[in-house]
Amino acid sequence: MKKTVLFVFNGDPMCFIHVLLNSLDMSDKGYETGIVVEGTATRLIPELIKEDNPLNKLWQKAKSQGLIYGVCRACSSKMGTLKDAQAQQLVLLDDMSGHPGMAGYMDKGYEVITL
Repeated sequence: MKKTVLFVFNGDPMCFIHVLLNSLDMSDKGYETGIVVEGTATRLIPELIKEDNPLNKLWQKAKSQGLIYGVCRACSSKMGTLKDAQAQQLVLLDDMSGHPGMAGYMDKGYEVITL
């Protein structure tokens, strides 16, 4: 089975939608896949749960399928969205000086894709 993790750093919603779409598509095609929300993308966290947000349905679907592996603790703190991530019960990742490391995923056989 192919294993892929998407690290999304870019906070542009037009980039983020492609992360959600690709993760859902890979999952549907049998990939073991997930998303790690990093960098300025963490500022989107409170917006994604708003029902009028165009990304809301995709975000909710990805969350319900367990495709959101977690959120960078340091970046969400810096962007002021740490409490929002906690309120959504998202896993806070911080194994690399407060940030999620890629090496752990690579050690588990994941291909790491950054966006």
